[in-house]
Amino acid sequence: MTTSPTPPQGLTVRPATLDDADAVCALLNEVDLLETGRADTDIALLQADLKHPDVDLERDSWLLFDGDLLVGYALVWDESGGERVNGDHYVLPGRPQGALHLLGLLEARATERAAANGAARAVVHLDLTTRPTLDMADLRARGWRTVRHYKVLERRISVDADPLPQAPPGVVLRPCLAEEDRRRAHALLQESFTEHFDHQPRTYAQWLDDIDAENVDWSLIWIAHVEGLGDVAAMRTRDNRASSAGWIGNLGVLAEARGRGIGSHLLRHAFGHYAALGRDRIGLGVDTDNSSGALALYERHGMTLDYAVDTWELIRPTA
Repeated sequence: MTTSPTPPQGLTVRPATLDDADAVCALLNEVDLLETGRADTDIALLQADLKHPDVDLERDSWLLFDGDLLVGYALVWDESGGERVNGDHYVLPGRPQGALHLLGLLEARATERAAANGAARAVVHLDLTTRPTLDMADLRARGWRTVRHYKVLERRISVDADPLPQAPPGVVLRPCLAEEDRRRAHALLQESFTEHFDHQPRTYAQWLDDIDAENVDWSLIWIAHVEGLGDVAAMRTRDNRASSAGWIGNLGVLAEARGRGIGSHLLRHAFGHYAALGRDRIGLGVDTDNSSGALALYERHGMTLDYAVDTWELIRPTA
């Protein structure tokens, strides 16, 4: 399906710049409120997306305006170097033609990027809440389909209910304050997520770009060491400035170390640490089809559904 280069009447489109970060963040939080009831987009994460080396803002980003009002934002980035390309799409309700126009621009650019990688097809992924402002019927009509379902879980925490836990025998946690530990955390997370859906291998340098290393608090990333086994797990967390909550970005345990309570200990450590920081809530996202038992682990520790997200996929030939 081709997209007209001309936006619908009354709307204009231009690429984003780094100077647009505040306005885009405000838009995304407005969409967050409509879709999930809470503004959760952190300006630091939005800035990291805009300055990511995998993104050429002039060609990979679009801002949609209704007069002077910013009403839409889309972004494309390529982590695979092959056929897999990712997209983001946010539009305020009431502008269906504008939403479709941005979607068409995203699709065309994603296909172009896959072609530049030498791929015969583009496999484009878009993560949307299960109640998006984008019309799902329009997505399906363009060939998009859902391929994965995720739950965003949350848990209330407090100093009284969530003290820092006693470590299991032989288990020691350490924060990633030294460069060698940061490299080790990267290696552990890469290995532990190898079999997960849509995992894209990333070098250490790429991972640093992905997590915006300049703005990372490395004291909030921990490695678990088990006597006799060595380093077997890592957990990356961050303090979400938008919602004043803790967020667990990744929790990975090597296959040979699972079943020893290490994941549980890391999880409870995060609860206790963020409670001590004064946070009253912590969240994470989990693939409901994850075969490692992560969803059951989180639910056993009192985490409950906040909202759900679907991964939508579009496959297009590049020639």
